[in-house]
Amino acid sequence: MSEFKKKVSIITVNFNHSHITEELLESISRTNTWPEIEIIVVDNGSKINALPEWEKRYPGVRFIRSEVNTGFAGGNNIGIRASTGDYLFLVNNDTEFTEGLIDKLVATLEENPQAGMVSPKIRYYHEPEILQYAGYTEMNYFTARNRCIGQYEPDLGQYDGRTGPTGFAHGAAMMVKREALEKAGPMKENYFLYYEELDWCDSIKRAGYSVWVNLQAVIFHKESVSVGQKSALKEYFMNRNRILYIRRNAAWYQRPVFYFYFTFVVMPRNILNYIREEQFDFINQLFRALWWNITHSVNSNYTGFKNKP
Repeated sequence: MSEFKKKVSIITVNFNHSHITEELLESISRTNTWPEIEIIVVDNGSKINALPEWEKRYPGVRFIRSEVNTGFAGGNNIGIRASTGDYLFLVNNDTEFTEGLIDKLVATLEENPQAGMVSPKIRYYHEPEILQYAGYTEMNYFTARNRCIGQYEPDLGQYDGRTGPTGFAHGAAMMVKREALEKAGPMKENYFLYYEELDWCDSIKRAGYSVWVNLQAVIFHKESVSVGQKSALKEYFMNRNRILYIRRNAAWYQRPVFYFYFTFVVMPRNILNYIREEQFDFINQLFRALWWNITHSVNSNYTGFKNKP
């Protein structure tokens, strides 16, 4: 790597969990060894505006307030537009850094010109020896299914030899080269929540780059702080965006197969599960997700919301 240290912009989005964001900022301060960084925190329409207090407590951090919740992609894009780094490290606010994290990710992008984006190994914060992510398999565009490698397994180093290209980066922690960003464009904001990072990885690949995972770099993730393990919000966007992702990225001959699979396999299975679990409102969310895709183009704007999808 060159002796000249390029700047890294660390971008995170806060939504109603200021104490979690504060823990992230403290972990960056405690562990970071990269000399050229800027930290950008975007508050995405939180009910309580913590910026006046934060600006006093963290004078070296840039804080930006959005009065409306613009979603994962929208919030990160606000930070991206404000950033000046050569590399942009997008991290969930519910993550904890480890020593050398940024150094290892920058090295991956510096030493591999074809790499446009890289994610670290992710472990669960509350079960620190358990893997959440060690890469992704490639997408099956006929079913919109792929697999997160290593998830829920004890980390015994069994995947560490796989450092290199992977199917997709993980939205909780992904570093992108600015040149790749400029060619691929930012994340699509009409996803709002879920699948936007998969779509972005496909855009990065179409721009001529590969997506990597560095399993020597580690970050810890406090999973699902903002949305929860299961909620109407999550069910709506997971179903809506699964369809939208295929509409945007699958080949013409793959899409009809997916539509058949989703209509006659996924929907009946989900409805039966909702009834069994007495989550009847989820049925409505499923049909809302389908109707959105019927009535909206793949580039339709999604303007955000305050309390409901």
